[in-house]
Amino acid sequence: MRVAIIGSVGVPAKYGGFETLADKLVEHLAEQIELTVYCSGLQYSKRLKTYKGAKLEYIDFSANGIQSVIYDSLSIKRAVKEHDVLLILGVAGMFYMPWIKLFNKSKIILHIDGMEWKRDKWKWFAKIYLKYSEKLGIFFADKVIADNAAILKNVPKRYHKKTELIAYGADHVQFESMNKKLFRRLEIPFDEYSFSVCRIVPENNIKTILQAFKESKENLVIVGNWYDSNYGIDIWREFHQLENIALIHPIYNQKELDSLRCNCSYYIHGHSAGGTNPSLVEAMALGLKIIAFDVDFNRVTLANNAWFFSTQKELIQLLAKPEYPKQLIMDAEQMVDSNYKWEIVTSKYAHLIETLALRAY
Repeated sequence: MRVAIIGSVGVPAKYGGFETLADKLVEHLAEQIELTVYCSGLQYSKRLKTYKGAKLEYIDFSANGIQSVIYDSLSIKRAVKEHDVLLILGVAGMFYMPWIKLFNKSKIILHIDGMEWKRDKWKWFAKIYLKYSEKLGIFFADKVIADNAAILKNVPKRYHKKTELIAYGADHVQFESMNKKLFRRLEIPFDEYSFSVCRIVPENNIKTILQAFKESKENLVIVGNWYDSNYGIDIWREFHQLENIALIHPIYNQKELDSLRCNCSYYIHGHSAGGTNPSLVEAMALGLKIIAFDVDFNRVTLANNAWFFSTQKELIQLLAKPEYPKQLIMDAEQMVDSNYKWEIVTSKYAHLIETLALRAY
């Protein structure tokens, strides 16, 4: 049984949710399934041939942005002739799907990644393409994966039977004590703070969060890719000199990231688009006090076990409240034990892959 994982930056994971998913699938399944992971050659100066028992193939395009269409399409083209099942993460390369179904027997599992076309970062022509590509993928895929029940509202009802709900795992994170050397290196001037980590894009409500902390004078540490867009650069220029706000560039060392997260007063989650966000379930696993943007995706992920805000004013009011209920933390941690463990997640993928692989013969 030969399975290709397509659409992530690659493994070893060093970027985001899809990459961690690919890494954990390799870790849990490579002994029982012949896995190949397609990786962005632009991100790996050292190109390993194998990783934890999986074969690695490299495509010399970016897995993100406009190049993701070429990256995914080339990965699919190379993988389809040699694999029984293609697990495709994201919808960027779906225009290639009709040719796959016409001329190959490979089975397709498509992870639709939280309605990518709704994200504010895309211009109108990209939104049109991604929406069309998503519809094409859902139509032709043998199985569709949604990582959040709220996404099903956007999947046509006639396709619900082939849609599987599989979230992300979060039990790879561990509690880390405060690292004073890290704080000095990052030039963070305070010990008590709220924390956020995210991509610096409009749909993550970065300006709303920063304006609230600017007005409230509460301390905030926020980690993100500030220099990757004009949007991020403009926000950096506006807020980086404030004494109560520390804007930190991306951190890929898990222990360092966990040290910042584990010791915060509140974890601020501003995402307003997508499905089950990996950084949110990680915050739940770490037992953090969570204040999340009020959208159905976040409420489903948390089962309402958090505080929620929609505006700058509401966030300021929540920051001023005297005590965060311990029961919310306990219930969120129980959600992780029941739904967001990698053993649970990868076993669902394994069952789905094995079922489809049998149909490929």
